Amino acid sequence: MSEAVAVVDLRSDTVTRPTPAMRRAMADAVVGDDVFGDDPTVKALERRVADLAGKEAGLYVPSGTMGNQLAVAAQTTPGDEVLVDADSHIFKYEQGGIAVNSGCLANIVHGRGGVLSADALLSAVREEDEHNARLTLVSVENTHNRAGGRVVPLAALAQLSAAAWSRGVRVHLDGARLWNASVATGIPVDAWAACADTVMMCFSKGLGAPIGSILVGSNDVIRRAHRIRKRWGGGMRQVGILAAACLHALDHHFERLADDHKRALRLASGFRQARGLTVADPETNIVLIDLDDAALVPERLLSVLDSRGVKLLQFGPRRLRAVVHLDVDDEGIERAIQAMRAATAAG
Repeated sequence: MSEAVAVVDLRSDTVTRPTPAMRRAMADAVVGDDVFGDDPTVKALERRVADLAGKEAGLYVPSGTMGNQLAVAAQTTPGDEVLVDADSHIFKYEQGGIAVNSGCLANIVHGRGGVLSADALLSAVREEDEHNARLTLVSVENTHNRAGGRVVPLAALAQLSAAAWSRGVRVHLDGARLWNASVATGIPVDAWAACADTVMMCFSKGLGAPIGSILVGSNDVIRRAHRIRKRWGGGMRQVGILAAACLHALDHHFERLADDHKRALRLASGFRQARGLTVADPETNIVLIDLDDAALVPERLLSVLDSRGVKLLQFGPRRLRAVVHLDVDDEGIERAIQAMRAATAAG
């Protein structure tokens, strides 16, 4: 019997599996009860990332969504406004959590390619009036998922945060893929984090850990977030097993994100040779594929690709997304390119 060919899964960088070395680190982890604050591996992770980001404290959380929602809840009061980009993860993919979890109003603006301008923020700030909600927080995303993994320029973030702080508005950075932005630009994490009061970063995407994200910020904000995490059921016990995977990822999978970026460029170049597609060069690890030929039906194309062992995600009425990650090597990229060419040629 022939050996089954491995699937090239490009749906997301969340599909990565722990490497053998990561599994060993998890098995060997020293653990305690994190709800009591005595899991040394979790504490080491929180301290390391807080230092990396130039912040006072960190809080390990199960998911990026929880990290984002805790940032809102810990920095607002019910009835406040939170300024968000219309295509941001915190608005589109977190089930109205700004309203449900924090009792706040999402003030939605349309950024350009994921970039929120300082002018957009200043226009959203209204005069003090008992009829108006107070704008107290702005949330930005870097890299920007729906903009195709675009790196929001540091200068733009700095201008936005300066405008926000001048009006007493706090800044949260959804840095689920901030690691990618740092590697792509060579700008260290703390330089990006300096543009925000709080930053959330994921370990379970490009870094390849199985579970977990972190929220960093001031001691006061993280204390409030810690208390809210418990209320929301996010208090975890011997979670050092998972924190060990995150520490391993920081040690071994951070700099190698550059490999994902190179492979994403190759994937985009190869896909452009297929019939009926428009594919822009990615800045990081996300490739967006627009179906220009009306004969190409997204659902049918995805099905054909799947039958050839390649998985992509539909990302709009006529758009697909491919995300390169730790589990996709050069051979996988070439297999995906050949599968796409064959699938589009078949119509």
